[in-house]
Amino acid sequence: MFNLQERNTSVKQEIMAGITTFLTMAYIIVINPMILADAGVPFEQSFTATIIATVIGTLFMAFFANYPIIIGPAMGLNAYFTYSVVKANDDISFMIAFSAVFVTGIIFLLLSLTSFRTKLIEAIPENLKHAIAAGIGLFIAFIGLRLSGIVADHPTNLVALGDFREPSVALALVGLIVTIALMALNINGALFFGMIITGVIAFFTGQLTFTDQIVAIPTLPEGMIVLNPIEAFSDVINYGLYGVVFSFLLVMLFDTTGALLGIVKQAGLLKNNKLEKAGSAFLADSIGTTVGAMFGTSPTAASVESSAGVAAGGRTGLTGITVVALFLITALFSPLVGAISGVSAITAPSLIIVGSFMIRSISQIDWNEFDEAFPAFLVIVSMPLTSSIANGIALGFIAYPIMKLVKGQARAVHPLVYIFAVLFAYQLIFLAH
Repeated sequence: MFNLQERNTSVKQEIMAGITTFLTMAYIIVINPMILADAGVPFEQSFTATIIATVIGTLFMAFFANYPIIIGPAMGLNAYFTYSVVKANDDISFMIAFSAVFVTGIIFLLLSLTSFRTKLIEAIPENLKHAIAAGIGLFIAFIGLRLSGIVADHPTNLVALGDFREPSVALALVGLIVTIALMALNINGALFFGMIITGVIAFFTGQLTFTDQIVAIPTLPEGMIVLNPIEAFSDVINYGLYGVVFSFLLVMLFDTTGALLGIVKQAGLLKNNKLEKAGSAFLADSIGTTVGAMFGTSPTAASVESSAGVAAGGRTGLTGITVVALFLITALFSPLVGAISGVSAITAPSLIIVGSFMIRSISQIDWNEFDEAFPAFLVIVSMPLTSSIANGIALGFIAYPIMKLVKGQARAVHPLVYIFAVLFAYQLIFLAH
């Protein structure tokens, strides 16, 4: 079913990759509900909804697309949902905002049933594709550095080197050293074993502690939040949430497209520079978003943390099945998961190392042609500096056709690139981001 031999992998390798991916993205189970709690969503509601959306979206990705990619709540979109949609508007409750998420998911689902998204991927210039992969690498490495405290905030320079005397930073550095040593020795599952060793050190140094309660039954205090599609569309119309839906659509489209391209390319599964079963892959995140909104979580997308599992050897949907199984198990152990995922030093080293893997694509960019190189450069630097995959893609899409027009090579640009350049320019200038 998963074509293990064709993709040069094994059941053991896929399970190991799934465990690695799970440990790398386990923080989502706790962080997502914490962010949505600021919008008034009960923690138990969004915790359970996070599990449901991830399980359904990932199962669809595994069985129909057969990619080692996990669908889960997008960290940037949950912040947009909470702080730009709900908290910024007194008349919009989280219930109304979830209607906008549901409508976005439905529109996204309809788009995924057409060839539109596949054509878009084929329309993206090759140098921008390589830049997307490299930019995501820098982005997740920066996340790892920030989470670990190796890089800290600075009042005037924005970021600076962290305090290595801090126990959490020291633990992250030890974890990073242990993991790169395992990588250098070519030990299979080095990322996973690095996290296990770091977790053990964290426990014995008192940085990882557990409460007496480790089991909690998942609940939905608000029940199903979105039941009637007609009411959801009515909420969007009555509250004028067109801009919100459009923003969700753009970010979802390019977050997922960018992550898919980068991770599938990292796994060596792009054939003739095309994404096989693209329609099924795109349906997975739209289904995850739609179902997630019904139960109470913000939009989902292909998780960049999936790249950790790919680095550990994941090549098929069996990696996703493993992650789903672990998510279902941990749904019963929210206090325990909260303790582990609360120690960022355990997972941060993997993000940093995976970032170094993905930035390899930078060598495939044509740096000799300025009209090709500069848009790619914008993509790469903008993703980590703006903490957004979508922003990086947007700036690249805007710059690329402009430079081709100036150079007299307008026909070399696919019409879709021009259309999205205009849409991105409008979104960056007039809509919240």
